[in-house]
Amino acid sequence: MMAAFDVIVLGAGPAGATCAATAAEAGRRVAVIDEQPRAGGQVWRAPMGGFPGKGDADQASGDTLRRRLAASPATRRLGHRVWSVVRTDTGYRVDTLGPDGPTALEAPFLVVATGAHERVVPFPGWTTPGVIGLAAATVLLKSHGVVPGRRLVVAGCGPLLAVVAAGLVKAGTEVAAVVDIAPRSAWLTRLPAILGQPRLAARGLAWGFAVAKAGVPVLSGHGVRRVEGGEAVTRVVIGPVDADGAPTEGPEQIIEADGLIIGHGLTTACEVTRLLRAEHRFDRLRGGWIPVVDGAFQTSLPGLHAIGDGAGIRGQAMASLAGEALGWHLAGRMAEAEATRANMAAATPFSDAMAGLMAQRPAQVRAIAADTVVCRCEDVTRAEIDSAVDAGATQIDQLKHFTRCGMGPCQGRSCADTVQELMAARLRMSRQEVGQWTGRPPLRPVPLGEVIGAFSYDDIPIPTPAPL
Repeated sequence: MMAAFDVIVLGAGPAGATCAATAAEAGRRVAVIDEQPRAGGQVWRAPMGGFPGKGDADQASGDTLRRRLAASPATRRLGHRVWSVVRTDTGYRVDTLGPDGPTALEAPFLVVATGAHERVVPFPGWTTPGVIGLAAATVLLKSHGVVPGRRLVVAGCGPLLAVVAAGLVKAGTEVAAVVDIAPRSAWLTRLPAILGQPRLAARGLAWGFAVAKAGVPVLSGHGVRRVEGGEAVTRVVIGPVDADGAPTEGPEQIIEADGLIIGHGLTTACEVTRLLRAEHRFDRLRGGWIPVVDGAFQTSLPGLHAIGDGAGIRGQAMASLAGEALGWHLAGRMAEAEATRANMAAATPFSDAMAGLMAQRPAQVRAIAADTVVCRCEDVTRAEIDSAVDAGATQIDQLKHFTRCGMGPCQGRSCADTVQELMAARLRMSRQEVGQWTGRPPLRPVPLGEVIGAFSYDDIPIPTPAPL
């Protein structure tokens, strides 16, 4: 049965849930869909399974958003996996799979607020059990109160390093070191923009103070060279890097640890806009490929809007503001929408500063060793990618056919940014010229039996054979 709405919102994080609540409160018929059973996204992820939560500022903000969404007239389809989105004569159709089986929704306006994926630039040993992403670690901490080891190294770049390290310290875990690719000067040059948002700056200082109070060494201008241990992490080897993130001469340090938590920023989760063939452009500062949008967040396709980190990495504060602005816009409340967009302009310098610290560093990617696995789903190494390019692959979809990169369960969400950068470097082409993988359904793996339901082969119509 098809359910019809004025607006369908994909994603119930800060951007999507705010947009859905704002538009619904203003009188629009809105449905909001999310794969998670509770709204909040990654940054305001809700506690699960009886865990009471950390009781921190993020949980309080998430609870406020969840209460607002629950009190609004918006129809919530939480715990639903979206596997197909198509254009129709009147708008967009979204197919989902939820606790009660498959459902379909249709609306003239579709808002894509699907957030981001975490980026890990491969290094020897990065697939060793005990190596997990910064975002994955925050999920364990926020949703379940679980720490992924007894003695951990936190490494990578960007503000998530301090967030996760402070969370681990609070949870009672030993943090052996925080290893930041960025030199201290990279943070100092961004200090004016950071201080322009006093509330956010104070939170960052609190995380840094918690790490310093615990006596955790912070090694700036360093990166992970390799992980040792074979079947489980036992040692993390780090060394100095240059301003572009590439290893440089200097002594290696060996840190005994049973886990490594690592992240090199975020990439946009733009699978839906890519699937619908909306226009995209490459923007390294904003997390890679982003949909092209106008001042009302509309893409190149009528009625298709994109907001939040899925439309360009800008952080939670900007995502919430974009959700509110678009919610007003979809409800026809243009004065309120314009006022909210003005607040977004004021927050842009801080957003740019944080995004710059998390942006992909091409020199770091080019330094990946030949025998290092890049696509972990299909076990494809850097050397195999280079060989495919040398054999004639000149577009990213060709590379997929040559190597199977991006054809595994994650469908390229993990490796695409690195693979495309390696290909561009090998061909001496720009990322825009190399392109991105063509979007294909299903957006998420789904059991075929759940989608097609029960049937009898006797009911399948057999066409009349063509005359001989």
